[in-house]
Amino acid sequence: MSTLSDITEGLDGARIAGDGEGTEVTSLAFDTRRIEPGALFFCVPGASQDGHDFAKDAVAAGASALVVERELKGIDVPQVVVPATRAAMGPIADEFFGRPSARLDVFGVTGTNGKTTTTFLLRAMLAAAGRTSGLVGTTGVVVGGTELETGFTTPEAPDLHGLLRQMVDAGDDSAAIEVSSHALDQGRVANVRYAAVGFTNLTRDHLDYHKSFEAYYQAKRLLFVTPGPEGQHFPAAINCDDEWGSRLFDELVHAERDEVPVWGWTLREMARASVSASFALLPDGASIKVESPVGDFQLKSRLRGRFNVENVLTATTMALLAGLTPEDVQAGLDSVPGVRGRFEPVDAGQEFTVLVDYAHTPDSLEQVLESARAICDRNLIVVFGCGGDRDRSKRPLMGRAASNVADLAIVTSDNPRSEDPGAIRRAVMAGCPEATEVGDRAEAILRGV
Repeated sequence: MSTLSDITEGLDGARIAGDGEGTEVTSLAFDTRRIEPGALFFCVPGASQDGHDFAKDAVAAGASALVVERELKGIDVPQVVVPATRAAMGPIADEFFGRPSARLDVFGVTGTNGKTTTTFLLRAMLAAAGRTSGLVGTTGVVVGGTELETGFTTPEAPDLHGLLRQMVDAGDDSAAIEVSSHALDQGRVANVRYAAVGFTNLTRDHLDYHKSFEAYYQAKRLLFVTPGPEGQHFPAAINCDDEWGSRLFDELVHAERDEVPVWGWTLREMARASVSASFALLPDGASIKVESPVGDFQLKSRLRGRFNVENVLTATTMALLAGLTPEDVQAGLDSVPGVRGRFEPVDAGQEFTVLVDYAHTPDSLEQVLESARAICDRNLIVVFGCGGDRDRSKRPLMGRAASNVADLAIVTSDNPRSEDPGAIRRAVMAGCPEATEVGDRAEAILRGV
């Protein structure tokens, strides 16, 4: 059982209004629908709603205390007044759950594309080294070997620290987590400690939220420049072949990091990179030759496509930084025939190849199609769409990427959310006017095959 003073002690700029230091806190909540008796409720201001407006509802539902940005009148429970409620969520959750990331080796991966595959590979490499690892990402959560659903790439801070604590309690000793730009910008990973952090790439996405590439980059950069709760920096693995990764690498190697290593990797000749590699694509994966600070070695991956070679190198560099061996890395790669929804083959006995991929940016779609083209000896057909209520500017670029590589592009609907699906398809078709438009997704797939 935690008290209010226990979990807010040392929190910058915080004060407790009312006689609440000994108030017991049994859980954390930022949504009134999830309040349990004894919960500490975070009144978080949002774009469309302000959590302060629900303070009385929270108390009526059983909240024992509130975290607020301004002291509220007519509230008969203690209030922790802080400069920013959202910024306080991570530090408070870290204390409430017993600093779980200090009891795990956490590997954080950020970037536009490749986060899911990289975290899957890391978890496999850790397993090969005899470790038991949790997972947090787009495809869900794994705690103690059990899969859970979250709905977010990176959950809010109370949920994330809670998951890390569940991993500790389940016997996990490490975790691989995807860290989105939204999560970094909103402080969802505040107070997480890392064994290593990795950068995959930065391509067009989420500009509806970040407004510019520079702001998008600055959000990703936070994973590497924000000190941990004890003021520490974390070992970093950077894709130096990416324009933004190269910039990040240069900024980090010239920063004061208390000799904490920054290893860049490259598939080009680049003297400043710590890990250099060359590769050959094979019908069943890729062969990768690696030169690294721990020695030179050969890897064989069962994942196809150049983009997966890049994912392997990010995971490998992070693993080496954390003390895993090349043998651990290879054994991990041997155990991963593929990642769900990532260049995933579908075999129903047909005489042609069908692949399913999550590609949702112009760059990732083009890379996936180019990798498919490399193994295609007949027509290359792509069926795709764009989600609603997301970056609208990328839609014609997705269409152009498809038409640049595929022999036939079929534009269909993909979770329009609150938007008109026809309007979304028309925006995509602006980039590929020669494509075929089929609104019904099932019909579009049948047309493709």
